[in-house]
Amino acid sequence: MTLRRPADDKVAGAGFLLGPDTVLTCAHVVNAALGRQPFESRAPGVAEVPVEMRGRGGGVGRGVGRVTHWIPPRAQDGGAPAARTRQWYGDLAVLHVDGAAFGPRTVPLRAPMTAGQEVCAWHGTGHASTVARLMVAMVHGPHAFVDGAPTGMAVGPGYSGSPVWCADERAVVGLVVAHFTPRDRESGAPAPFDPQHVVRRSWAVPWQTVEAELRALGVPSVAGPVTPDTGDPAFRLLVEAIEDMFPSPSGRGDCARRLARVCGVRYGSDVVPPSAEEFAAFLLTHPRALAALAAILRRDHPGAVGPLLTAGALSQVPRLLSPTEHAALLEQLRDLDPAVLGRFPEVVRAALPHLAAMPDAETVDALIDRLEKLPGDGRSGAGERRVPALLRVVEYLSVLCSDTRRAYLRMWADGVTARLGIERPALAERRYDAQEWGRSVRARPLRARVLVQVTGAGRNRHRIRIWCDEGAGPRQVSTDSVRTFSETEAAREVLRVLDSLTPPPEDERPPLVEVLVDRAGLNLPVDEWAAREPGEPLPGVLGVEFPLVVHCPELLRRNSRFVSRWRSRWNRLDSGKEFVVSEPMDRDTLYSRLVNQLDTVRVSVDVPPGTRDGIVQTCLALGIPVVMWDRCRDGTSPSLRHMARVATPELPDGVHTYRANAKANPPEFPGRPVLAWADADRAVPRLHLTEPQESP
Repeated sequence: MTLRRPADDKVAGAGFLLGPDTVLTCAHVVNAALGRQPFESRAPGVAEVPVEMRGRGGGVGRGVGRVTHWIPPRAQDGGAPAARTRQWYGDLAVLHVDGAAFGPRTVPLRAPMTAGQEVCAWHGTGHASTVARLMVAMVHGPHAFVDGAPTGMAVGPGYSGSPVWCADERAVVGLVVAHFTPRDRESGAPAPFDPQHVVRRSWAVPWQTVEAELRALGVPSVAGPVTPDTGDPAFRLLVEAIEDMFPSPSGRGDCARRLARVCGVRYGSDVVPPSAEEFAAFLLTHPRALAALAAILRRDHPGAVGPLLTAGALSQVPRLLSPTEHAALLEQLRDLDPAVLGRFPEVVRAALPHLAAMPDAETVDALIDRLEKLPGDGRSGAGERRVPALLRVVEYLSVLCSDTRRAYLRMWADGVTARLGIERPALAERRYDAQEWGRSVRARPLRARVLVQVTGAGRNRHRIRIWCDEGAGPRQVSTDSVRTFSETEAAREVLRVLDSLTPPPEDERPPLVEVLVDRAGLNLPVDEWAAREPGEPLPGVLGVEFPLVVHCPELLRRNSRFVSRWRSRWNRLDSGKEFVVSEPMDRDTLYSRLVNQLDTVRVSVDVPPGTRDGIVQTCLALGIPVVMWDRCRDGTSPSLRHMARVATPELPDGVHTYRANAKANPPEFPGRPVLAWADADRAVPRLHLTEPQESP
């Protein structure tokens, strides 16, 4: 499998089939294909990567892949790997590819990697002549070290993402990541040959590690073919339904051939039709087969579709959409305005207000996969099928689109509704709800914001990076450099960027300034930084002129298991509770109080500085989206008492007003309030990115 760069069609790396319409490769191969930094950790969104597959007869199938599941390269602590890192973790990407691009293909078997296996790998070009003969020297936790034969091809640039194939097992046992090249310690350049150097050693991710990483994300087909439980009620009901629909073997065979073609898999035998049990087993192993069968039967056997779908609902395998419906939806989403697509989390919150926790996903494809698993809402008459959650979300998304795009999305929803046998009035009611929400959204446009990453650079000096976000996601407006800023210089630079913003004309609110810091910078008084120009009568204090909040992505990233709790709490921002810490509390006690309190969305920390910082960091790490404290108070804070009367969604503007009043009248408005604000609906750029070498 070859992955190419869209910009110049050059080879970026290799990959292999994980399922009939999915490809597995390294995340850094996708980054290379898209011209991004190798260790870029943000998912690439809806960007497309050209993918080629060579058949045994020499034919080449071409298509495009989009990332559905993303595990970026990471250091052992969860952050970005440092430059010239020799080994790292993660570095996996699953791409969805239109199955029709390659035709029916056989997915390779997978097996665990063990020391001593004789294996092979190939360059991303896919040419047979590039085969490199290797031996697994050692499997050490999530890494495996493979040594090349002294003759023939050696693993080098372009081999990343190649399957590690073991002929004895007749299976893929891992994925090539990088090779070791001896380098000069001072310059980093390749070192002259020395007989003491490591020769032809590379490292790979063993299949057992790949499986564990992908299974945690719920990737379909990660474990290979699944044998359904014949005692499962879904299996028995499907067998009975198939026997009723196709009493003759020839009819069953004709339908099976059509189904295999739609699902992009090879049909088993042109002579012997599948038995009803084999047919049912296929429906419970291929995630989209049941939906595809319902589409095939809707015309000739409409009465059989309802019982078929009801039986399939007893299993966790079948997805809502058929392969054709799924591909059509993703094609529509790819063509959306990025500003609209960037609001997908907001749309899900609005369309599914009673959802306990918003589905957590790095990419749109993965989010669609999670939404497909959710049931419909409860407003349906007796005997009527419910409108699935995904269709409701699509209706809400469509109201943000242009008239043409909205029409396409609604036509798509109409088709799925008809195939499922849902009454049109039920969908019309959800469509009306979406229109009402759309009118309210247009009355309150998305707020413009400026994101400022601040890192220390010595005494009273700072390095800053700045992004603007007018609604389509962050775009960097400053470049990385070695330059450092004083507080005055930094404030001047931030104000310069704020002056360049063009917020929506209908939004009179000042832009939000979001300061991105590490845990050591949470008390940095950026809100007090002033751009005092010589001869300028106005001081230009950042927190007085603009609502300013702090955000510490590092704490959430290091405790990623709490990300879903963070999103769930953010969904309840309007109705959630406040928790006040008014006396010192140890970390274990605070953890026990808050870890499962998903209706607690806001914490006010009103304790002396000695214990305050630990409490604040614990709250942020647990996924509390809104945390307030006063950076200068030793006792009860008047500023926190004042802000207790402000509704949680209005806190950024409330703190902004308080800071302005404090500047004008300190005795009446004492204190220096700090607001940590982690918006789960707005993207934050990944920080501290570095540039690795493919060959460590």
